[in-house]
Amino acid sequence: MVSKGSVSKSNHIPWLPAQLFYFCIANKYLYMKLLEGKVSIVTGAARGIGAAIAIKLAEQGSDIAFTYVSESSAGKAAELETQLVALGVKAKAYRSNAGVFEECEAFVNDVLKEFGKIDICVNNAGISKDNLLLRMTADQWDEVMDINLKSVFNMTKQVIRPMMKAKAGSIINMSSIIGIRGNAGQSSYAASKAGIIGFTKSIALELGSRNIRCNAIAPGFIETDMTHYLKEGEAATEFLKKIPLGRFGKAEEIANTTLFLASDLSSYITGQVLSACGGLNI
Repeated sequence: MVSKGSVSKSNHIPWLPAQLFYFCIANKYLYMKLLEGKVSIVTGAARGIGAAIAIKLAEQGSDIAFTYVSESSAGKAAELETQLVALGVKAKAYRSNAGVFEECEAFVNDVLKEFGKIDICVNNAGISKDNLLLRMTADQWDEVMDINLKSVFNMTKQVIRPMMKAKAGSIINMSSIIGIRGNAGQSSYAASKAGIIGFTKSIALELGSRNIRCNAIAPGFIETDMTHYLKEGEAATEFLKKIPLGRFGKAEEIANTTLFLASDLSSYITGQVLSACGGLNI
């Protein structure tokens, strides 16, 4: 007999542990970050799109190893490293030229020693040496090809071994809308970015059976240090007329696209080119 106003132990107490258990599980998954426990490489990340990508991936829980090339970028790389660590992840900047095979090999080996694995590789390093073909030198052509296209081969060649061993991985290559459409005065840049698309599709076919995905992003006109001239004068007005959304893109928007391809949100997507261009490629 239970007196009036008392609580039946048999009716209430047994449910309490189960309720707490399910509440804790729900909270865990509700607040879990998309890349919790992952390790990401981002090349050319001292500034611009690369820095935005590194920050976005870190915000979602990924440890970050990123590269920069010149001594003049060392200060920005150090600042980014500090910013990433403040987000609660492990991060380290490496001075490494993605266009040189031996440097990529040493870099990836160092990352494996320091971080233990590689889950995501974002091949972002890139330059442009715009010139009409009539005036372009062989050295200008080679420099663009080495940094933009050969770098993708160099890095992918190195990261696929640990990814194959883990039977998982996401490789994201930064192409460009120019690699799809072409552009006068940018034949070397367009050729390098078009080459990335062909490479991406081939690698997706080669590595799909190992659960390694490979996709490309083709940004349109994005506001960065490399494209600041596009915002000035009549040229800016003409560019904007071609963009259905009527504005230039932001580095964070490319970072969001990268996050999608890096995470399990895109687990059934490989060999694709996502045009983040404001509708320019319609």
